[in-house]
Amino acid sequence: MNLPLKLIILDRDGVINFDSDAYIKSPAEWKPIPGSIEAIARLNRNGYRVVVATNQSGIGRGLFDMATLCAINDKMMELVFRQGGRIDALFFCPHTADENCNCRKPKTGMYEEIEKRFNTKLTGVPCVGDSLRDLQAGAAMGCSTYLVLTGKGGKTQAEGGLPKKTLVFADLAAAADHLIEA
Repeated sequence: MNLPLKLIILDRDGVINFDSDAYIKSPAEWKPIPGSIEAIARLNRNGYRVVVATNQSGIGRGLFDMATLCAINDKMMELVFRQGGRIDALFFCPHTADENCNCRKPKTGMYEEIEKRFNTKLTGVPCVGDSLRDLQAGAAMGCSTYLVLTGKGGKTQAEGGLPKKTLVFADLAAAADHLIEA
């Protein structure tokens, strides 16, 4: 008997790690939000496959290169691994908003790739973000949207316009607890 795939899609900056208006440009600048790494490991232990989908326009802006992005993501994956967890896939958009690509959130290109890679529809899949564009991309694909108040989340909530039925949590750890207890 095949069990249905339990998938969760996370934004990176502002959800897993502290964000910066000056961009995260090196592994040294990448610092996890307390409880986020452990939350990913708890999700894994409870059957979730964790996918990260993140806009990384710093590449397109020339602020860092692919090798640096890989080093930053390697640091994140290593910390998750040390907690007994894993990130099953990582999708990123390297483009600036001016490039008008299909992969930059709020467009759905990364989410369409996730559907293909995991051979599943994203309807009802939890999508966790701290910005409106994270939630808009997820909602457009039928995901259940979760706003965390870390990163830009407080500002996003204050500005309103969230997709219908968006649930709001203090941070990724609280969102993970909600999903695990559901």
